[in-house]
Amino acid sequence: MLHLLLHFVIPVLVALLFYRSRWRYATFVLIATMLVDLDHLLANPIYDPARCSIGFHPLHTLPAMLFYVLLFAVPLINRWRTGRPNLSPASRILHLIGLGLLIHMVLDGIDCMV
Repeated sequence: MLHLLLHFVIPVLVALLFYRSRWRYATFVLIATMLVDLDHLLANPIYDPARCSIGFHPLHTLPAMLFYVLLFAVPLINRWRTGRPNLSPASRILHLIGLGLLIHMVLDGIDCMV
């Protein structure tokens, strides 16, 4: 239960700390990335409290996580490279989606250690 609660509390805290001017928008996008858990529907059984999601479900694998790192980092790298002060709306949403997915993977990874 705590694990599920953290999937909602941490995104709100991250949005408030790092995206204060748009914290509601950032919170919405970060929480929306919980849809990555739809890949659990491919497992049999769908829910197993003893199973570690990392490495088991398709969207919780290392290749997927590397893609999430790219979603998070590429908009920042492009902003730095071009010297623009702000991200474009499309880059902003890709960045937030990548961040939300990475937060999700970290929380699932922590759950695997316990």
